[in-house]
Amino acid sequence: MKYFALAALWILWCAIHSGMISVTATQYLRRRFGGRFRFYRLVFNLVAVATLMPVLVYGQSIRGESMFRWEGFMVVVQMLLLAVAVLLFYAGARHYDMLEFLGLRQIRTGVSHSVLTQTGQLDTTGILGITRHPWYLGAIIFVWAGYQSLDASTVITNILLTIYLIVGTVLEERKLLIEYGEEYRTYQNKVSMLIPFKYLKTIIPKLAH
Repeated sequence: MKYFALAALWILWCAIHSGMISVTATQYLRRRFGGRFRFYRLVFNLVAVATLMPVLVYGQSIRGESMFRWEGFMVVVQMLLLAVAVLLFYAGARHYDMLEFLGLRQIRTGVSHSVLTQTGQLDTTGILGITRHPWYLGAIIFVWAGYQSLDASTVITNILLTIYLIVGTVLEERKLLIEYGEEYRTYQNKVSMLIPFKYLKTIIPKLAH
């Protein structure tokens, strides 16, 4: 019963979070509040954190017997995965504007964009030329490699968060297509959404030679 409760809490959190960033919700609120919409990103972040904390606390409180542990040679694999996640976060942060991410720049400028760059222009350089969403990919890797051991509660959490992150990426893609149109569609054709298959497809033959 406790695991069903945990799953329900995560599904509720994901539904609230996804609903708040959906195209339907953001377009309606932008029309409804006009200039005050510039506060929305900050409110969204605060609500996301405030509603996340009880779910995390409950998940920790029901942790049980370990089903899997990163030990022996697998610790090396875990460290490599965490290093990849950190690299993705760092590389992404070099292209994203943290004030935009936190919602502070929107308050100051009154302008809100779907991308997290300072100018609002689409950036396809660096890590963004390898994967379109390095932070989402890094988060998926981190949720699986971040725990030293996995029990039933963490497996449930990780599965639901992975699904949510993929769904969140797709929702983000819809907003980006609406805002940037053909420019973003061209970007989609060149660069993979998460796992950089298209980049590897071009780089592996070059390395082979």
